[in-house]
Amino acid sequence: MKKFVNDPGEVLADALTGMAAAYPELRIDMVDRVIYRADPGRAGKVGVVSGGGSGHEPLHGGFVGRGMLDAACAGEVFTSPTPDQVLAATQTVDTGAGVLHIVKNYTGDVLNFEMAAELAAADGIRVASVVVADDVAVEDSTWTAGRRGVGTTMILEKIVGAAAEEGYDLDALLALAQRVSGGGRSIGVALTSCTVPAAGKPTFELPDDEMEFGVGIHGEPGRHRVPLANAHEIATSMVEAIRADGDITGPAIVLLSGLGGTPLIELLLLYGEIAPLLAEAGVEVSRRLVGDYVTSLDMAGASLTVVRADEESLRLWDAPVVTPGLRWGA
Repeated sequence: MKKFVNDPGEVLADALTGMAAAYPELRIDMVDRVIYRADPGRAGKVGVVSGGGSGHEPLHGGFVGRGMLDAACAGEVFTSPTPDQVLAATQTVDTGAGVLHIVKNYTGDVLNFEMAAELAAADGIRVASVVVADDVAVEDSTWTAGRRGVGTTMILEKIVGAAAEEGYDLDALLALAQRVSGGGRSIGVALTSCTVPAAGKPTFELPDDEMEFGVGIHGEPGRHRVPLANAHEIATSMVEAIRADGDITGPAIVLLSGLGGTPLIELLLLYGEIAPLLAEAGVEVSRRLVGDYVTSLDMAGASLTVVRADEESLRLWDAPVVTPGLRWGA
């Protein structure tokens, strides 16, 4: 294993130290391992909290800031944050208007956010939750009851964060979050495994002439292993997998995220193959992002996300955002 680390067991703590140095506009609680906006939320603003295991950067901590998240809880690499972390974040960002939790559909995440919400409710804080389950590759998978939560999470954080900034109340925010989350579909493809620093070896073995279709962002198995194909064939398979899951016609926000080890030139090439296929499928790509947004350490691969959009969600997507991982309009 060749990585820029000191002690493999201290990767998260060391990374948070580096994040604090790189982004002074954030406030990082090194004890509870929660990343906050440095500017406290105004009275009456609904707090928006997310989080999960580390290793998917910039998700979630890189999306903390104006117009997006108020706080992100950082679990150890590929490990859910604890209820205490989530509770601390919820208590800190609450201004009296309640808090929305955005949770990826992994068993540990769901259980720990649920427990934190119950503890917060006992303190008089109103909490609502939306669970993102957009991975069309599986119905049930490792670490998950039902579909995994992947790329739609980032798009949801942007739209909901903008709505909270505008002053939506908790009920309106939850309804919006459920609509956006329900309209998202994702599929991932891996060309290599990732290597968790504490393990020191690849999570799985993948022969040079094969790829994992439908891989999860923790290296979970996909639908099946298939022979390595060219970019056009991979793009076709990804779009077909999303099309087969239901109607995706009409306006959409599209994300093609690298998984951490894929050069941008290859992602751009792949998106060049995906774009006309989406058009043929009746998808009107209203907004798009290509790059590393929801990653899996050093895995070579890509994840395609298509989220149905309407006038409201597009307006909120375009609203100003100032975070380490996403910044425009400010």
